[in-house]
Amino acid sequence: MTDDFEVGEYDPELVENWSKTNESEGLESDGKGDKVRVRVKKFPLCPASMREYIPCLDNEEAIKELSSTEKGEKFERHCPEEGKGLNCLIPAPKGYRTPIPWPRSRDEVWFSNVPHARLAEDKGGQNWIAVDKDKFKFPGGGTQFIHGANQYLDQIAKMLPEIAFGRHTRVALDVGCGVASFGAYLLSRKVLTLSVAPKDVHENQIQFALERGVPAMVAAFATKRLLYPSQAFDLIHCSRCRINWTRDDGILLLEVNRMLRAGGYFVWAAQPVYKHEAVLEQQWEEMVNLTTRLCWTLVKKEGYIAIWQKPLNNSCYFSREEGTMPPLCAPDDDPDKVWYVDLKPCISRLPEEGYGSNITKWPERLQNPPDRLQSIQIDAYISRKELFRAESKYWKEIIEGYVRALKWGKFKLRNVLDMKAGFGGFAAALVESKLDCWVLNVVPVSGPNTLPVIYDRGLIGVMHDWCEPFDTYPRTYDLIHAAGLFSVERKRCNISTIMLEMDRILRPGGRVYIRDSLTIMDELQEMGTALGWHVAMRDTSEGPHASYRILTCDKRLIRA
Repeated sequence: MTDDFEVGEYDPELVENWSKTNESEGLESDGKGDKVRVRVKKFPLCPASMREYIPCLDNEEAIKELSSTEKGEKFERHCPEEGKGLNCLIPAPKGYRTPIPWPRSRDEVWFSNVPHARLAEDKGGQNWIAVDKDKFKFPGGGTQFIHGANQYLDQIAKMLPEIAFGRHTRVALDVGCGVASFGAYLLSRKVLTLSVAPKDVHENQIQFALERGVPAMVAAFATKRLLYPSQAFDLIHCSRCRINWTRDDGILLLEVNRMLRAGGYFVWAAQPVYKHEAVLEQQWEEMVNLTTRLCWTLVKKEGYIAIWQKPLNNSCYFSREEGTMPPLCAPDDDPDKVWYVDLKPCISRLPEEGYGSNITKWPERLQNPPDRLQSIQIDAYISRKELFRAESKYWKEIIEGYVRALKWGKFKLRNVLDMKAGFGGFAAALVESKLDCWVLNVVPVSGPNTLPVIYDRGLIGVMHDWCEPFDTYPRTYDLIHAAGLFSVERKRCNISTIMLEMDRILRPGGRVYIRDSLTIMDELQEMGTALGWHVAMRDTSEGPHASYRILTCDKRLIRA
């Protein structure tokens, strides 16, 4: 890898020559300890119609066979069967350009990178998004805050100073986010917001959010738990998010309650809050009734915004009148178990030890070992707090080395994915190094569930099984980081499947850093070459005799 290479650059010669050959050279052992050259078949290009393909959300075959779609089932994961998964490289749109870097990208992106004008046509009067020559412009508005997100955030902060953006409130969830202006403008207030929306009639809203450089995922409130832990978010926001929170005795709001931190806030900006039409007034009464039964307190209602607060402990739940619905979940229900778990029609209990409710303020919480460390199911000979501090120190030293030796400070990094995040030490080190990026921390289902700790640190993340595709658009990330992932997952699924998925979600000009066992590096190097990546093997700081290596990969732009 050249030191002057920047994320977003690509090699025109490679683009031109890609379709002319279908083989590339790789290395393979000859069984006697020597390496010999072998031919590795290159992956073909996918059709141009697959430019925005999300395998588990675009599986039309499976969606057609659903027995019901009335609760939004078609927006949930339906992954291709084995043997029918992705086996080609997703091409970029015609005219794709190096993304505009952050912070300019908050306000404008290239039209050619997300060439879909429907949102601008549908929401033009609401100040979401506009087409201006060869760019999309984002004025900062939303359906319920057409005068701009900053003014809207000022209003919320004035209504309830206890929210304390950037100190008490660090991690937020924006439901039905539009183009994610709410989250985009919160970033300057030191609040990390995960913006989510389904791939519905406005299917490209998450793609716009990611192109802007704002944390976002495709996700739907339907029949399954979202892939985030209990007590993840200090604040959950819904502004005209088109969700019927009171349906089925509030099962969707129960999911919000599961993910909302003890003492956290739910902000609802919607017509039932302020309009005095009979139907809307009835919806407001239903919402008040439901939130009261959930033991939420309506702490402020002003104009078109209502704010509720979740209790700090279980005492209110136990003092409800007998038979009050919804009931408390059974003591053995694990609120952090989320992978393909159905929504539960019950209230998730809060830990009796107070875990989750007593975290420190930002930025101190980034390096403070949280109490929920004690609930993580791991075999450890030393204390969890020592493990936490050791991981933080380990990644701090590595990132400092990357900045110094590999010139990470010069990269145009913005959207980063850590495929095996542990306690979030890699992401925390990037924060401390003041690299202007955000990290989505992935906790694989094949290991311990450390997600609660990641959120308690003031970071964001998601549960995932890397033997299946990820719920995001192609060309999402500038950097994908995988430490110790492949040596674990190779026992469960094909390495080529995982690397093809990495290529799908990596931007042209993006980078991959893989730290893993020496025994697997040759295979990874061959696969990277077959994907058309420029690959290079590096020693770790332990030197050439260490059992680990670093594979650095650059993705070049390939068009159909």
